[in-house]
Formats: sequence, C-alpha cells, structure tokens
Amino acid sequence: MGMVLLTALGVGGATVIGAVLGVIFKKITHSFSDIVLSFAAGVMLAAAVLGLILPSLDYGGDFAIVTTVAGIFVGAFALNVIDKLVPHLHRMVGSDIEEHESNGKLSKVLLFVTAIAIHNLPEGIAAGVGFGSGNTAEALLIAGGIALQNIPEGMVIIGPMLASGVSLKRTFLIAAATGVIEIVGTLLGFFAVSISSAILPFALAFAGGTMLYVISDEMIPETHHGETPGVTYALLIGFCVMLISDVLLG
Repeated sequence: MGMVLLTALGVGGATVIGAVLGVIFKKITHSFSDIVLSFAAGVMLAAAVLGLILPSLDYGGDFAIVTTVAGIFVGAFALNVIDKLVPHLHRMVGSDIEEHESNGKLSKVLLFVTAIAIHNLPEGIAAGVGFGSGNTAEALLIAGGIALQNIPEGMVIIGPMLASGVSLKRTFLIAAATGVIEIVGTLLGFFAVSISSAILPFALAFAGGTMLYVISDEMIPETHHGETPGVTYALLIGFCVMLISDVLLG
C-alpha cells in the first residue's frame, strides 16, 4: 500500500513539476515541447500495451479476448464522451484563453481546472489498476509513463494561465489541485481491483483503452503542428525505452 501511495503522489506531482519547469524555462520552443510530448506518447503507448492490455488477456480466462476488446472500446468511448462534455486543455490553449484575456478570467480558470481534472482521473485510475496485476515493476512503468505525460502538460498550461491574469501562486495551487485528482484516481483504481479480482481483466483493458484514446486523440496530433524534426523518432524512442525497461524488470 505504501508503494501505491508513493506512486500516486509521484503521478499527481508530475503536473506541478511541469509547471515549475514552465516557469523556469519560459521560452521553451514549440519544437522541443513537441519532441518531449511525443516521447511521452511513446512511453504511454508501450505502457498501455505491455502493462495493461496484454495482462488483461493473461487474466481474462476463457473469454479473455472478448473482455479485453470490450474493455478497450468502453474505455475509449468513456473518454470520448468526456471530451464532448468538457474539451481538453490542449484544445483550449491558444483559443478562448488567449482571445479573451480580460473577460471572465475566473470562469476560465475554473474551466481549466475542470477540464484537466476530468481527464486526469482516468489516467490516475490506469496507474492504480496496474498494481492489481500484482506485478509491481509493470505498475511502476505504467505510472512512470503517465507521469511523463503530465510533465509537458504542466509546462503547457502555465503560460496561458499567467497570461490570463492568474497569479503565480494561484497557478501552482491549480496545478496541485489537478494533481490531487490524479492521486484520487490512482487510489480508486487500486482499491477497485483489490476489492474484486473478477473485474481485473476488464479494468486493465478499460485503463488501456483510455490511454490509447489520449495518445491518439490528443498527444500525437498535438506534436504534429508542422515539419518538426525528430517527433516520430521521439515516439519510437519512448516506446523502446519502455520496452527495454519491461524486459529488464520483467
């Protein structure tokens, strides 16, 4: 349980770390940001497949393939519905916030918090569910992949919030609040599979589906704004780093 709690704190704190980096390195180039995010996408892709979807097949029994495929699609559909209700942060940056800096600042901040928190909850659940398989090394790899994704997200959100008039102190409090949601999600995922091992195969596939959706719908498109050298290779490197880590720690 101690390891799960520490992992939850690490995953949740990654957004704050990203926010700190965003303040320190205020002039991070778009190309560098794209490469970092693409690397994180590769890490998450490997984590979803190796740490969640394949274990779902292993624990699924006679109906493993049905359970796993159903879990993947239900997880992806759940995030798709969330996206319809609350657009994710990546789609908000550079649009409403920058176009209307002087109007409705508080409501924009609240929308920021809501959007990030809602999307962070499934990611936290994915990290917690990973511990349900009993393979701590794989669970840590999954959590590491999610944490890596949270760092560039924290870097991206800091600028628009400061530009819209939010104080530096309040910006960090907001980043911390979104991290707390991810901590809650991690613990929720862990306790859910701990209470009933019967739901483990579906829960693993569901978590894998949510991660695949985030990678395809948000992370990869976000890294392909133009002719950014190295973005595709960064994804491949991230994937292979996780693959090698899984083999060495497995």
